[in-house]
Amino acid sequence: MFTGASQFALVGVLGAGGGALAAIVTALLLGARNSLYALSLRPYLATNRPARWWNVLGRAQLTIDESTAMAIRYSPGSRQARHAFLATGLSVFVLWNIGTLIGALGAAALEDPRTLGLDAAVPAGFIALLWPRLRDRNMIALAIVSAAVATALVPILQPGLPVLSAALVALIAERLLARRAP
Repeated sequence: MFTGASQFALVGVLGAGGGALAAIVTALLLGARNSLYALSLRPYLATNRPARWWNVLGRAQLTIDESTAMAIRYSPGSRQARHAFLATGLSVFVLWNIGTLIGALGAAALEDPRTLGLDAAVPAGFIALLWPRLRDRNMIALAIVSAAVATALVPILQPGLPVLSAALVALIAERLLARRAP
């Protein structure tokens, strides 16, 4: 799966001693949001011609946070939206994999990545992705409560399960808020 959050989550849960099932479920849940992105991107990537199956499959692989964000900055169906999506998706794909290769080859040279602060990269990335979505008090409160739940459960549960618990809190809160909406 080509999504950094899922890859980081899988490796992070396994590296912290969590089980394979918790690691896989966490990675899949994080990656599942890309299918929702794909649904919302349809009008932005539309052309006057019917899409060929290989184009659809290729776009599916490039549907990530960054390519989605770049595409939706333009008008639906516009050439700019399609170009922004493809340029961003392809750039991230190529550079991500080159960076992964360099990291894998260079990892042996590091005794402890924490001495460089690399362990803070994943949480910082999640915060950067979350920040633009915190537009109202409900979303801010939900983010704080979810983070508190995950933090409180870290010493109690296996790695990966606190994040899944925080996701469950978010789902329950979304249902409760949906019922309250007129």
